[in-house]
Amino acid sequence: MVAAAGLRVVRCGGSSLHGARAVFSADCKYLLCASGDFVKMYSLATEETLRLMGGHGDLVTGIQLNPHNHMQLYSSSLDGTIKLWDFMDGIPIKTFTVGSKLLALYALPGSEDSVFVVTPKNGEGDAFQLVSVKLTKGAGQDLEARELSVVLDDVAASPKCIAFGREGEYVASVKEVNLQVYFFKQKQLNRFAVGGMKTKSGNSHFSCIACHPTEDCIATGHADGKIRLWRNFHHKKEYTFSTLHWHHDTVMDLAFSVEGSNLLSGGVESVLVLWLNVSDRQKDFLPRLGSPIEYISVSPDGALTCTLHKDNRITIINSNLRFSKSIQGLIKSTDLKTGLVVDPRTKALVLNGEPGHLQFYCLQTDQQLFSLDIVQRQYIHQAGLNQTDLVKIAFSAQGKWLATVEEREEATDPELQLKLWFYDEETQSFKLNTRINMPHEDHITDMCFRDMDELEDDSLVLVTTGRDCVFKVWVMVEDTDPEAQQSVSWSCDFVGSYHSYQATNCCFSEDGSLLAVSFEETVTVWDSVSWDLKCTFCYPTGKLRNICFGRLTCSKYLIGATDNGFLCCWNLLSCALEWSAHLNILVLQPDPLSEYIAAISWLSKESSLFVFKPNKQWPIYIQRNLCKEKIQLAAFVPRDEPEVIGTEKYLWLRRSQLFFLTDTQELMTLSTKSLEERLTPSSKQLAVEETLPVTPFSLLLGKHRQQQSQEDTDLGKRVVGNKPEQDSPAVKELLHTPAHVLPSASFLCPIFINSLLIPKENKSVEEVADEVEMQSENTEEDSDEERDVTEMEQDDTNPMELLGEMTCKVSKSQERELRKIRKMDYSWISAF
Repeated sequence: MVAAAGLRVVRCGGSSLHGARAVFSADCKYLLCASGDFVKMYSLATEETLRLMGGHGDLVTGIQLNPHNHMQLYSSSLDGTIKLWDFMDGIPIKTFTVGSKLLALYALPGSEDSVFVVTPKNGEGDAFQLVSVKLTKGAGQDLEARELSVVLDDVAASPKCIAFGREGEYVASVKEVNLQVYFFKQKQLNRFAVGGMKTKSGNSHFSCIACHPTEDCIATGHADGKIRLWRNFHHKKEYTFSTLHWHHDTVMDLAFSVEGSNLLSGGVESVLVLWLNVSDRQKDFLPRLGSPIEYISVSPDGALTCTLHKDNRITIINSNLRFSKSIQGLIKSTDLKTGLVVDPRTKALVLNGEPGHLQFYCLQTDQQLFSLDIVQRQYIHQAGLNQTDLVKIAFSAQGKWLATVEEREEATDPELQLKLWFYDEETQSFKLNTRINMPHEDHITDMCFRDMDELEDDSLVLVTTGRDCVFKVWVMVEDTDPEAQQSVSWSCDFVGSYHSYQATNCCFSEDGSLLAVSFEETVTVWDSVSWDLKCTFCYPTGKLRNICFGRLTCSKYLIGATDNGFLCCWNLLSCALEWSAHLNILVLQPDPLSEYIAAISWLSKESSLFVFKPNKQWPIYIQRNLCKEKIQLAAFVPRDEPEVIGTEKYLWLRRSQLFFLTDTQELMTLSTKSLEERLTPSSKQLAVEETLPVTPFSLLLGKHRQQQSQEDTDLGKRVVGNKPEQDSPAVKELLHTPAHVLPSASFLCPIFINSLLIPKENKSVEEVADEVEMQSENTEEDSDEERDVTEMEQDDTNPMELLGEMTCKVSKSQERELRKIRKMDYSWISAF
């Protein structure tokens, strides 16, 4: 998806990490995962994303290390291409175009110039086949790979329903209740079937398969929670199988250990099961992994196991079945009721996470910063239960206060709770300040703080609207209870209504003086000090879906979107409709740092973006067919530094970046950067001098020198070396000498400190001796340590001399005379 004139619509996060099995690098230092259109490489030591390899035009469906070069990686995609990567540098080496959709990828050591993929059969969407693709050899980077040969017909689309056996001698596939095994050398195909479609114990459909690495043994998982171990399957009628059973629901994935002595299984119970001895049915467990396990991968050395979870979590587990690390991406909640909110403190996106939790998601790293438990109740994974859910959130302007609304749907009356959280600087987390039961008699529809930075501590105001036809104003009051743990709490200050209509939306003006509340088809404007009704605006053709005030030079306008497809702009000074447009706007999002407003419409199965200023009727920017999916939510995130924009039509992206979330919970953004610039890792963007190694200390030193370059020019030459551009030899010695041969810190510290100071002009030996004599007159007694420091100050400030390469210019006899002078008593002078 590429927008016109260089503006790109790109997936920037939230992509599912469980699209294919993860792959460990050969040295087990890195983990490679398919994530949306990209392949991500994580460091297992630091858990950070080291590489983001992009180039596929659709979802990545499979990744495999090149069996003949472990520094290279194959990836397949729904765009019909196979890419060969140098994953250490993130460089695509070859792109092989197959032509049809690729749903899974397998690479075997015995096949030097071919890989196996799953493709649709004859273009049909519900029938698939396993084919061998011959990878064409050529000089170019883009090659055609049209030579295909069918290996298995009628296979499942899931990559975990096909596995290759001992050293690639056979391939096994499961689909529904059928197992088929194909032997390559004998060209023999054997088919097996389990019992009926439904049994007393449950559904016996196959769900996954794994092959033993050294023996002729196949493990299959089933929908009824059973695991079957198949042996002697070379014969159609003499095969045998044994059954293992622990899971109460579908077995999601299976994996043998490197030696094949153990078997790992996972499912919806969020428990990793280790079958220690499959014949004796001994097992061990690692429970409470957070969410259902989708895929299991084992490292080449067998020391680590990786599980990919349904909530975009990666868990790294040690060989002794103990939890090691967790990498959490954007959790895909079943229902995003909170909307997409930006945390003013961390610039993180905040939205529904785990049931009853708020997730703070970092856009730069595509990882979760932390999760805040709001409901504070145990969630029961059972369908049909009415459980408490988080539905609304709002931050104050500085992020000091967080308001949350949770509700539980009951047959008669809903249970509601409004909670106010205060950010504690000491613990660096939110603490519950006030809990209000049943703040409204019906569901709360909207909530907002008065965004007044300069008055936040003194006159902070929260407004909630509800289906009970009222809006309420909540303010902070001093807590008079002597046993109260906090000094302030929240209480209701004002209740407003308008003709018994349901209150749907609310927002404050930029200066906080006006409050707009929509009541079905009418927008009411209130004075935020006296809470007097100032004026009303009505659009009789539909209910108001979204409202917002203009900002900066457009602060006199109020914008609203109706549910019957109209976008309206009212002038607050003339109290009249300024203009209206026939658009089915689902999302109306103002930029907090400019006058621009983004409106996203949905029409004829197409999402379109309109960016406009309220004082102008025509949009500044229009992007039709923004994406294929329906956009649910959007948010402007302020940039750390303004973007350099060359085109006037993209100036609305200069200070903030627009992110939007689709109905499939794919997080996307609009970017003016090219793909290569956007995918450059942050570590490569740091300006580091080539002569310095990449260490934290050298990075800070290089940044300091860069900032001081202009000052050095104005002040003249900096006498640290003979030339202004010459680095200090002391610093070079510190940075380039191996740590195990460095002298003690007490020796290096004075040298290093002196190298950073601006020394005086060089003095002769006589001048140095005179200075020492003057210093000795003011000191009764010098310790040995003080004498050492004095002797260092006597030295010439040439950098080579600082490193101890200068011979002493004072003779031993002169040094003895100087010591005598130091020890003489000059206290009698004080009498004068």
